[in-house]
Amino acid sequence: MNFCAAGFRSSAVIGTMLAGSLLSSPQEASSVKSLPAKASNPETQSPFRRNETSEFTTIHVGKQPYGLAFDGTNLWVANFADDSVSKVRTNDGTVLGTFATGGSQPYGLVCDGSNIWVSNLASANVGKLRASDGKLLGTFAIGSNPGWLAFDGNNIWVPFGSSTIRKLRASDGANLATFTVGYSPISAAYDGANIWVVNGGHGQRGSVTKLRASDGQVLGAFAVGAAPLGAAFDGSNIWIANRGDETVTKLRASDGYILGAFKVPLGPYGIAFDGKNIWVSGALAVTELEAADGVIVNEFDLHGDSTTGIAFDGASIWVFRLNAAVVSKM
Repeated sequence: MNFCAAGFRSSAVIGTMLAGSLLSSPQEASSVKSLPAKASNPETQSPFRRNETSEFTTIHVGKQPYGLAFDGTNLWVANFADDSVSKVRTNDGTVLGTFATGGSQPYGLVCDGSNIWVSNLASANVGKLRASDGKLLGTFAIGSNPGWLAFDGNNIWVPFGSSTIRKLRASDGANLATFTVGYSPISAAYDGANIWVVNGGHGQRGSVTKLRASDGQVLGAFAVGAAPLGAAFDGSNIWIANRGDETVTKLRASDGYILGAFKVPLGPYGIAFDGKNIWVSGALAVTELEAADGVIVNEFDLHGDSTTGIAFDGASIWVFRLNAAVVSKM
């Protein structure tokens, strides 16, 4: 199994993504990606129980970690405020190295099987690093506000600017095409055939745009919650974390039909799928929901830390704790 994945950061990654106490976040640094006020209650609300006794393995990384990616063995961390990425061995948490990204304010990460791609927010480019040793293989100009990236098996997809996403050939970084999506795209996810772009929107509602990966044809645009950020695919459905109204939206990937909107407390940011359940990062906690019906299984207290990037490595959930500059293994 290949766990090379983004954190929309998965991106996500990712996807994608903070408590009001957090300063100098990518959202606050960008006039395009401003976050609206909270909206009204979601369509569906589920009770939850808080788990305040859980212990986590914690590894110190750089300042303000956001995006993350796995290369099958190691975790890669985008250290936004340190202009670097860290490589962490997942089995024991050893930091194997810290590397330059070819730009400043690294934000989103994705793995293409051999290399790590990182979006540099302030430099308007993406860097390509060899996963084996962190060597910078190249940088590629993108445009303003490059977000959390996606990989489709051959190409890297980078949301950027006010309403665009770019397709880069992973082998050499060649610019294959640029496509128009919704307003303020911030993250992307791949469902095996199509790219889903999360559009942060303006005002109370955001959207996702579905493009065919082979040629970029837009197959649909679907409304989700307010200020959507992270995105994840569960094998059949797309899940979107909506920070603005504290919900996650579940859409059927085949046609974009909304299967539910579920209440998630504390500012959902990133989102990941573990093969059974959906995990959502956010302000001060991580929430676990049943993928089948959106019922909250548990909420894990992170002891005052807001969480950003989140991903599953096949055995454990990893989540960034922004203010503490650490990554925790759950």
